[in-house]
Amino acid sequence: EGQLVESGGGLVQAGGSLRLSCAASGFPFEDYSIGWFRQAPGKEREGVSCISHGDGRKDYLDSVEGRFTISKDNAKNTVYLQMNSLNTEDTAVYYCAASDGYGCYEFGMNYWGKGTLVTVSS
Repeated sequence: EGQLVESGGGLVQAGGSLRLSCAASGFPFEDYSIGWFRQAPGKEREGVSCISHGDGRKDYLDSVEGRFTISKDNAKNTVYLQMNSLNTEDTAVYYCAASDGYGCYEFGMNYWGKGTLVTVSS
């Protein structure tokens, strides 16, 4: 059974940076697309970024484009989300998820982590 464990969340001031990690096990990591999703209080979960298997295409939510960077280390079975210039609207629980398909579609992901909380203070 596949498992994903997120880490790196915490409290940061607006304008600061955090790097989230997602450690995977139990499935052929390099054959999976990995995505980051987030859910803010009172809001629906939304896709933040995705790195697709095969060609390594990277996609970003418009509001994080240019501030967040996703990367994948197949040797370490880990995906990272570098988050810079954080603002209060980035406050959310961040989840990583894995899909055996191309791209990251919320209802098509095979495995989910339990999430890590990111809080951005003003």
